[in-house]
Order: sequence, then C-alpha cells, then structure tokens
Amino acid sequence: MPKILDGTELVGYIKERQAKQVRALRQASRVFPRLVVIKSASATSVINTYVRMKQRYAEDILIETVVEAMDDSEMIDALKRHNADPNVHGIIIQLPITDTSKTDEIVNQIAPEKDVDGLGKDAAFESATAGAVNWLLAGYAITLADKKITLVGNGRLVGAPLAKMWRESGHDVTVLDSSSKDIGSVLRESDIIISATGVPHLVTSDMVTIGATVVDAGTASENGVIVGDIDPGLRERNDLTITPEKGGVGPLTIAALFDNVIQSAQRVADSAKN
Repeated sequence: MPKILDGTELVGYIKERQAKQVRALRQASRVFPRLVVIKSASATSVINTYVRMKQRYAEDILIETVVEAMDDSEMIDALKRHNADPNVHGIIIQLPITDTSKTDEIVNQIAPEKDVDGLGKDAAFESATAGAVNWLLAGYAITLADKKITLVGNGRLVGAPLAKMWRESGHDVTVLDSSSKDIGSVLRESDIIISATGVPHLVTSDMVTIGATVVDAGTASENGVIVGDIDPGLRERNDLTITPEKGGVGPLTIAALFDNVIQSAQRVADSAKN
C-alpha cells in the first residue's frame, strides 16, 4: 500500500484548536466570527456541495456562515455592502461565477482584510488551498528543501500562489500549464508533484517516478461524480506517498479558510482593545 496523505486525519486536531479560539473570541471579546459566501445563482450541484461542506464545518466550530446566491451583475454591490459591515470578518466568492471573464474584477472588490480565500490581488491572506497543501505536506513531515517540485496547473487557487510561495522560500519549482509540451518527461524527473488542473485522470502512473510524493488538488465532475487529476492506477502502487481519492487537500482547504476567518476576527478583537 502507498503512504496516504490523509487530510481528514489532520483536520480533527485543527478543528479542535479552532473551536477553542472561536469560543474565546465569543466569550472574552464578544466578537462573533462571520463568513459570507457569495455564489452564482446558477451554481452546479458540485459547487453547492462544496458550500454545504463549508457550512457544516462552520457549525462545528460556531462560526456563522451566510450564503447568498445571485447573478454576477449583483455581486459587486453585495461585496460593497459586506465590506462595510463590521460584523462580517470574511467574504468569499465561490468560484466559478457564470461569466469567468469577470472573475478578477469581482474578487478584487473584496476588502483585502476580509479576503479569506486569498484570491484578490491585495488579499491580506494566502490562498486557502495553497495553505492546505502546505499543511498537508508539513503534517506528514515531507520537506521541500533539495526536492524537485512540479506544479501541474497555474491557476489562481493552487498553482500560482504555491509557485510564488515556494519560489520565495528558495525551492526548486517548475510550473506546467496548458501550453506545456510532454508533461510526462518533466513529471518523471520530479520528487514532488502537485496537480490542480481539473482535468480528470491527467497524471498517469507512467509519468511518476519511483518514490515520488503526489498531491491531487484538482476537482472535476465526471458523470456526476467528483474526480481528481490523478489516474486511479497511481494509487495501486506501493512506492508512492499520495493523497487518497477523497479526504486529501479538500478538508484542509476548508480548515485553512476558517483559520483565516478566525485571524480576521481576532484582528477586530485586538483593535477593540487598543
């Protein structure tokens, strides 16, 4: 059996710590952490599932979550309203929106100190998904130093923020995108592979060297089922360290998101004391 990078196992410890932090904010500071989730009125069943997962997590740690569904044209006004509300500590746009060409325009309207998904250009927080990948690797004592790291996908949620973060830390990072040729030859030279393209079964066993670490951070819907970038055959190998089919990066992404909400609420509590 491969070594499994189980995000669900790590989340239990994080959630316990977060629940204590929220109780302290509510009881000692009278600050009640609140997250607003804005989604497209035409959100798919997969997107709605992600939103419900966030709501359930929030309930477990006593964070209020408000979900609003609307057309793209209504989102900027809604963001202005929530930016101005001192009782809102975090705001996210649940992507994708209907008109993806407007994504930058809309997410950049989120107040930086409330941009808990880390998607805006001036966000005060790192990308929740990128943070989750970091937590997952650190939780299983996987070091990045002196490793050849390849990111498959250069998107705003995972690839781009991870590349920036790790390059600034001096790590050897290669980024592959849709224009890259023969990704297999690059992956075969990689010690650590993070894939986040949303292309089902993109990374196959013949592309991955013996003993590599593979993190599947991609999601797509295939015949109504959520699938990742990694071909199932990879998980049949005994030599790899790899995320499971479910419960790898996803649970930690939600935990990282709410860590940012708690940090935002803590800043409000701290400023009230001064």
